[in-house]
Amino acid sequence: LALMDAGVPIKNPVSGIAMGLIKGEGDSFEVLSDIQGIEDFYGDMDFKVAGTKNGITALQMDIKIKGIDLDIMKEALAKAKEGRMYILDKMLATIAEPRAVLSNAAPKITIFKIPKDKIGEIIGPGGKNIKGIKEEFNLDEIYINDYNGEGLVSITSSDMDAIKGAKLKIESMLKSPEDIEIGEEFTGTVVGITSYGAFINLIPGTDGLLHISKVARERVNNVEEYLKMGDKILVRVGNIDPRSRKISLERPDI
Repeated sequence: LALMDAGVPIKNPVSGIAMGLIKGEGDSFEVLSDIQGIEDFYGDMDFKVAGTKNGITALQMDIKIKGIDLDIMKEALAKAKEGRMYILDKMLATIAEPRAVLSNAAPKITIFKIPKDKIGEIIGPGGKNIKGIKEEFNLDEIYINDYNGEGLVSITSSDMDAIKGAKLKIESMLKSPEDIEIGEEFTGTVVGITSYGAFINLIPGTDGLLHISKVARERVNNVEEYLKMGDKILVRVGNIDPRSRKISLERPDI
């Protein structure tokens, strides 16, 4: 229930039940359903059964007697199925499927690869770059490891937009000006403001122009009313002049 409520896309909900046993004289016995502490303490078996509507997914048994026979096992599994299905029906009546959107409080993670020889560049001297990215996007954690000859980056946060922004930042740090393509998105920094727009730094040494007509949905007369020096904004490459390589930007979020 908690996973589905949080929006975790599980394949099937799982219910479980604990079965007990009172063993009498000879072949007599009684299988108990959904046992409590006192029944576990005085009983002869604690048999936990979990599964989906399609079948059993996990079993765990503790017994205080030498063993159980096939008749006990059959009855325990049959009663466990009846109990599991009852619990499952109650669960599905509360929430029938995982929510379409992850809970804002749910931890989220993105993992992607970078060239091994770029690991040091992304981390920076004394971890300066990676610490800066973590602080800039208020991430929970960000790790870069050498895995099978490649750099493996893991970013965790409860805010998916922050994860996406940090990923774009790292990817932009790996690029050279020649690698930039139309349609690519960057988390850029405002480094210049003019009467006709704002210059946004995309990667070290490469800026693009966000024209005044692309700053906001409404008509903008003064760019400084919308953007300040040092602001971090999401931009997309709208055009690249084939001769001058000047970059024109737009904002995908407006």
